[in-house]
Amino acid sequence: MSPETDLPGTGSAGAGPGARLLLVRHAKAEPKGRTEDFDRKLSPRGRADAAETGRWLERSPYRPELVLCSPARRARKTWRLVEPELTDPPPTVYDERLYNAAPNELVTTLADHGAGLGVLALVGHNPGLHQLAAGLCGQGPPELLERLRAGFPTAGVVVVDLAGGWDGLAPGRGTLVDFWTGTE
Repeated sequence: MSPETDLPGTGSAGAGPGARLLLVRHAKAEPKGRTEDFDRKLSPRGRADAAETGRWLERSPYRPELVLCSPARRARKTWRLVEPELTDPPPTVYDERLYNAAPNELVTTLADHGAGLGVLALVGHNPGLHQLAAGLCGQGPPELLERLRAGFPTAGVVVVDLAGGWDGLAPGRGTLVDFWTGTE
């Protein structure tokens, strides 16, 4: 499946029955221990990487209709640095359930907000974000699946298509479409 599949928000004509999920890991933060985890700031590298993630999203065919973001400082700042790079940024919902959430809590939150949407982005944290991405992606280009199994770096973006729509948020049901890590 290519990024130009028949999904809303991709610039293609018509809307298919599926859904597309963009998982965005927050950018590099200051080391743990300097402040409470929830309040950790982005490092200088993290601020630069977040803006680059925004530039990549703007060049990409992926257009989320809504962004769900962890309220943790590093996640909020990541998204606030991505937004100005987008021509038409989508609305953002900061949901406390996303802070350091396990995959099952991420799925619940996505299901709560995804109804009626074709493309949704989630800005969050590892290890839950990586576990969700690796668990959902049962199909996709072997080289991308291998890279995803190896890790989900800060400021990275994983794009997953769910043929069954938001009901397709189940292990192995997603197709890994793209995986951007800033090193491309």
